[in-house]
Amino acid sequence: MINFKAITEENFDTIIRMKRPEDEHFVASNAYSLAQAWLYRNNNDVYPFAIYSDEEPVGFMMLDEDLEERCLVIWRIMFPPEHQGKGYGTEAIKKIVDLARESGKYDFLIIDYAPENKIAEHVYTKLGFKPTGEISNNEIVLRMDL
Repeated sequence: MINFKAITEENFDTIIRMKRPEDEHFVASNAYSLAQAWLYRNNNDVYPFAIYSDEEPVGFMMLDEDLEERCLVIWRIMFPPEHQGKGYGTEAIKKIVDLARESGKYDFLIIDYAPENKIAEHVYTKLGFKPTGEISNNEIVLRMDL
């Protein structure tokens, strides 16, 4: 079962060591993402999490909320190769969608992907995200209304 945990001293090294293949540039490193979370810490709207399958860390996710627009952005989601293809990403996104709905704070979610990342495109559209027609930082933006 997928669950989310805060980045702590206990899981920090494991999360930092998680990498995508060197020749793939679809997602920033977890170290870079955590640095961005620290940079925006005073805004109180960026949330990095370790993604666990039961008690095993299997991935990383960072969320960004805009309460004025009632929007939750799945800013980063990353699984190292040894944890890909196991349904963790699908399950993690489903859980975020459920939590966002239950919170009552959001009207929609946003996620984006590099055009070359056909796996991400498949997973996101399968879950109900729809292209907005917008391109942001050379990535295709998708939206899911709640």
